[in-house]
Amino acid sequence: MITVLSFYKLQRLKKLKSLKNLFFKKINHLSIKGLIILSPEGINGTLAGSTTNINIIKKIIIKHLRISKFDIQNITKSKFIPFLKAKIKIKTEVVPINEKYNFNKNFKKKYLTPLQWNKFLKLKNSKIIDARKPFEYEVGTFRKAINPNTNNFREFKNYLSSIKKDEHVGMFCTGGIRCEKASSLMKEQGFENVFHLKGGILKYFEDVPEADTRWQGECFVFDDRVSVKHDLSEGTYDMCHGCRMPITEDDKLSAKYIRGVACPDCFDKTTEEQKSRYMSRQKQVDLAKKRNQKHIGPKEEAFN
Repeated sequence: MITVLSFYKLQRLKKLKSLKNLFFKKINHLSIKGLIILSPEGINGTLAGSTTNINIIKKIIIKHLRISKFDIQNITKSKFIPFLKAKIKIKTEVVPINEKYNFNKNFKKKYLTPLQWNKFLKLKNSKIIDARKPFEYEVGTFRKAINPNTNNFREFKNYLSSIKKDEHVGMFCTGGIRCEKASSLMKEQGFENVFHLKGGILKYFEDVPEADTRWQGECFVFDDRVSVKHDLSEGTYDMCHGCRMPITEDDKLSAKYIRGVACPDCFDKTTEEQKSRYMSRQKQVDLAKKRNQKHIGPKEEAFN
């Protein structure tokens, strides 16, 4: 089995190019695939490889960041390496919200463990916000959760005007980092009772027995597994390589589904020229598989 490590650390980082070169050299030497985002705000990544090599790269990253541990780390398993290659990107923000993380404000963040989260969900006056994208919400979410319907995470700032500042707000995302920035932004804008699920959905799946779950559906992940179930095994969703959106087996029965090209959601949104280009790409993918080679497909996106 392949070990998949998702992690983040919010801290001021300098010499990003040096860190990028160092980490890239190490992960390639260890045959690790995945994506790391480096930013002046910190690090955010998901890496996949053997358990031994994942433990090695984890120690290397912690050592060179001069920290004792990550803010959050989640470990899941996969039957295959769910990334095509290794990437390290330098970004202005560790997760895009178009708002720099304020290290100077000493906000006391209110974290809830997965077990505390279950109790919070039962409160009548609590407002539960899914801080992910709408398509992630459709794959699965917590009972009672509200979909902010923000197609871009930057739009979340505009959504805040619909929330009363004295409400008890609970937020969650896949691994926790989106809520780190969102909760800091809310605190800065005067919201007092803001809580978020520590470690995100993946930590909730790890700690809460399925018999006690308040979760409905599966959890979308930004790798080739597409989704995971509550037991953290690979989910039932596939990926449309035309629009990079999750699709179901029912979607594949549609006349508007073309493998590697289009799905019912994007079929009418793409031109014939685009469809032709995607068909050519899919032929190359199929040829590479026949030759037992890997074809580097569309770019990956990573969020926790």
